[in-house]
Amino acid sequence: MVLRREPTARQLRLGAELRKLREGAGLTTIEAAALLGANRVQITQIESGLAGVSDERLRRLASHYDCTDQKFIDALASMATDRTRGWWEEYRGQLPTSFLDLAELEHHAAFLHEVAILYVPGLLQTEDYARAVFSARVPELTPAEMELRVRHRMRRQQLTLGYESVIHESALRIRVSDRAASRAQLLRLLKLSEADHVTIRVIPFDLDDFASAASTMTYAGGPLPKLDTVVRDVPHGSAFIDSEAQLAAFRTRFRKVEAVSLDPGQSRDFINRLAKEL
Repeated sequence: MVLRREPTARQLRLGAELRKLREGAGLTTIEAAALLGANRVQITQIESGLAGVSDERLRRLASHYDCTDQKFIDALASMATDRTRGWWEEYRGQLPTSFLDLAELEHHAAFLHEVAILYVPGLLQTEDYARAVFSARVPELTPAEMELRVRHRMRRQQLTLGYESVIHESALRIRVSDRAASRAQLLRLLKLSEADHVTIRVIPFDLDDFASAASTMTYAGGPLPKLDTVVRDVPHGSAFIDSEAQLAAFRTRFRKVEAVSLDPGQSRDFINRLAKEL
């Protein structure tokens, strides 16, 4: 068995879900290995994402773990047997792994919900806006590194899944570059908001009782709610959150932020007024 040198976030998630099932069944790795006719090391490698698992073996494990949720088992089997080598693989070894993991997550997502407080979300950015955001990085990027990141971000935008973004007025007003670039970004938002699969909502400054400024997040829907994922920015990349308790909390956070935002029509009018001010 050839071990993976660097499992993807998706492979790590599959392993983590299998570990949760085993632990929920009260089995040790040694006991699980005996039931599978394998050894403890193989179970550990599968659960850590270092080794793959076949459809047949995964279903045997699920049976031994007394998992009767057939839709969940089918979803895990799909993850285990997926051999997709997406466009993001072109950037392996050139960009941090978190960039590739995020693109892969978006590719497989059933829907995406975002809350943005300080910056326009990456999936909605113009090239100039993205370049300005990356230029603020410390230490500075080389021109080649900059262009790789911008090109990767633009490729990520080729999605047609259901996408909803709630953007705070601060993100719309902060000029990451010059006035012309800011206006172009606002016009880009207006154009994207007309797409059938895109919903953009705005949270204005003039809003009472808004205490959710720390709710910046990307919520990616999985094939089942328990396989959803939340992505949050951290100093050295992205953090992927998948515990059921935290997923439930972030679903509630998104609903609350969405509830106080302007509706799509009002949001377009709001963005249009801001564009005219520039």
